[in-house]
Amino acid sequence: MKTYNKIALSALGVIVFLLAWEAVARSGVVPARLLPSPSAVPAAFLSEFKSGTWQAMVLASLSHYLVGLSLGTFLGVSFGTAAALWGKWDAFQAWVVRMLRPIPAIAWIPFAIIWFGVSEGAASFLIALTVFWINYYASYAAVRGVDKDLIELGYAFGQGGLIPRLFKIILPGALPGILSGLRAGLGQGWMTVVAAELFGISGLGMRMMEASGLLATHIVVLYMVTIALLYGVSDFLFMQVQSRVLSWQR
Repeated sequence: MKTYNKIALSALGVIVFLLAWEAVARSGVVPARLLPSPSAVPAAFLSEFKSGTWQAMVLASLSHYLVGLSLGTFLGVSFGTAAALWGKWDAFQAWVVRMLRPIPAIAWIPFAIIWFGVSEGAASFLIALTVFWINYYASYAAVRGVDKDLIELGYAFGQGGLIPRLFKIILPGALPGILSGLRAGLGQGWMTVVAAELFGISGLGMRMMEASGLLATHIVVLYMVTIALLYGVSDFLFMQVQSRVLSWQR
């Protein structure tokens, strides 16, 4: 299917979804305070934007999102790559990973508050924790999946040292898988932003909780849409970068 046909079908799907939502909201089957119509969102945006609340919440969430994303990505890729390369290190930390991995980031909220207080540091910690595991496993699998024949070929051409082998053979070979982990982390990080802000940290999640407490569901939907758009923009930009980085594969 051609690219413009896919775009047209995707746009059509969104339009049909919004029209169906609008129809249900206007039908009165569900009270408007429980299910606001999409047409109520633009007015909510103008109100929040004029007061400066929308900009403040977006900037607040972006600040700890970017810190947590960067930290979690760096540590996840580093630890995942190290575990895949060195068998002894892999064995040493294997059961620690198995014990910690099933614990969701939200379960660390009490410790985040104790360690960092109700601050952006706590939110960044929770986001980094979520992103870390995604990148850890993606990098581990990608590095372990590098063709062993390429590594042997590198030895044959004098690239057997750790640094040359890592940067000339292993990381380029594992890059598609590592980038897939980075992309998944982008979305998961935004999901964690909301959870991290529910206990009073300024941002999109906190504003959603305030609005829900007042049954201002049109405000809640506005910030849900905001999160979706922020993720959409970040994902689009990442895909542009990824296509350039992996242009050598074409």
